[in-house]
Amino acid sequence: MRIVSICPSNTEIVAYLNQTHLLVGVDNYSDYPEEIRKLPKLGPDLSIDIQKTAELNPDLVLASLSVPGMEKNIEGLEKAGLPYIIIDSNSLSEIGEDVRRVGRELGMGEEADHRADAYRDELDRLKEKASLAEIKPVLYWEWWPKPVFTPGGKNWLTEISRLAGAKNVFADQDTASFQTDWDEVKNRNPDHICMVWVGVKEEKMNPDLLRKRPGWLDMKAVKNDRIHVLEESLFCRPSPRLLEGLEKLTNVLQKENDELG
Repeated sequence: MRIVSICPSNTEIVAYLNQTHLLVGVDNYSDYPEEIRKLPKLGPDLSIDIQKTAELNPDLVLASLSVPGMEKNIEGLEKAGLPYIIIDSNSLSEIGEDVRRVGRELGMGEEADHRADAYRDELDRLKEKASLAEIKPVLYWEWWPKPVFTPGGKNWLTEISRLAGAKNVFADQDTASFQTDWDEVKNRNPDHICMVWVGVKEEKMNPDLLRKRPGWLDMKAVKNDRIHVLEESLFCRPSPRLLEGLEKLTNVLQKENDELG
């Protein structure tokens, strides 16, 4: 079976199922696991080269609508008559169901169910652990700096925050992705700022840029030097790797709590 993935999170779901040997092409941003980096690149995930995709003669294309603008790819796949499914998760539980669904599409049967069940069991364990947390620091997640985009209440990062014993400052917004501005973030005055600019490597995210924003030096997170540059790949992709990101976030917050205590 020949599989093409045109979104990093889909590639990571295939990896979680131990089926990367079926991949024959991926989008430019797919970078995990290591063995897929040698595969043909089909363009940015917002602008896939449909002709090049068709030339790979895929049996199935794993598409996505996780980022606004990906509709263009779906239109292209339709016009080219390529077989595809759309993976579009917003919650951690939906990611588990996507593991199951992709596995079945790949003909894995019971093995796919076992992998999905293992993911669900780990998620349940983490939920139980999070329920014991007493301190609930407030986090501001920055997906993009200008215009400002941040996850709302219907996004997995609200769940990740809660499972780490914290709270997303924009959890009250009934949407997956929320556009706001610097003044609103300043007024909400979070305890921590988590920089996870989509598609940007950590070394290119500069916390000093946040300190230069009007009034931000008075924010708790900035005054207390709680600006965390985190791996976009562990927090912005709806795949099982989010649980790895959760572990990292938990450790970051725990270290802060230990230093305070």
